[in-house]
Amino acid sequence: MGLLKTLFGRAHLPTESFRQRLIADWPKAIYAIGDVHGRLDLLCQLEQSIIEDSQSISGEKWIVMLGDYVDRGFDSAGVISHLLASAPHGFRRICLCGNHEAMMLDGLLDQRSFDHWLAFGGVDTLQSYGLSHHTMIKGRAPWHKLAGSLQAYIPADHIAFLRGLPVSLTVDDHIFVHAGLQPGRTLSDHSDTDLLWTRAQPDPESDILVVHGHTIVDAPTVQPGAINIDTGAFYRGILTCVRLMERAEPFFIQAAVNTTDLLHVPRSSDHHE
Repeated sequence: MGLLKTLFGRAHLPTESFRQRLIADWPKAIYAIGDVHGRLDLLCQLEQSIIEDSQSISGEKWIVMLGDYVDRGFDSAGVISHLLASAPHGFRRICLCGNHEAMMLDGLLDQRSFDHWLAFGGVDTLQSYGLSHHTMIKGRAPWHKLAGSLQAYIPADHIAFLRGLPVSLTVDDHIFVHAGLQPGRTLSDHSDTDLLWTRAQPDPESDILVVHGHTIVDAPTVQPGAINIDTGAFYRGILTCVRLMERAEPFFIQAAVNTTDLLHVPRSSDHHE
């Protein structure tokens, strides 16, 4: 078990305030991408559209990923490998942590957290690494043996990537975060757990704009103090990006299984991450 802790991180601790919070000046353009959830196909498609959109923009350009790269979809391992590789030419990529990355890290450390993670999409993630449903559930070995299997199948650089993800990025009056902020509270008033799990609410009194995902919406929404770009990639097949520039209106780019999906999105108020 000692080797497992060395590889997978610290002993089991609550996800509070240990992740980095980044602060930066504006680049020329920021392309923020919502919850991917294992849909490497949509991420690659969306990146290509971002590259095409950026051709007329000179200067520094960033791709900011808002977390939830794993679970639900069919290629979480491929998504992490892609994010570990170089960003598209001419871009800097910044990846933030989502609640599913936090659940995955916790789930690799003890059986209770592991079972919780499986219930929220961890089965799909582990299958993408080559572990069978039988190994994880039906014919599951005692925890100490199963933990060894997890260590054998999940690359150490993937775990290091998840552990090193910052929880927020502040650029002037814009805050990029996975889940959102609560009205009337500053960023420093929120724990890491808040930033990974809270259900964002519009705040017309706020002087900041929070760009987030986590709560699935029918279409990207712009409300007082917040932009939500989680359009349910894992089950609806639509992944959304918002392009932000100083003194410019938000511009949305989407990747979808087919183009008709961009024209009509069924209601899904009962779906949550």
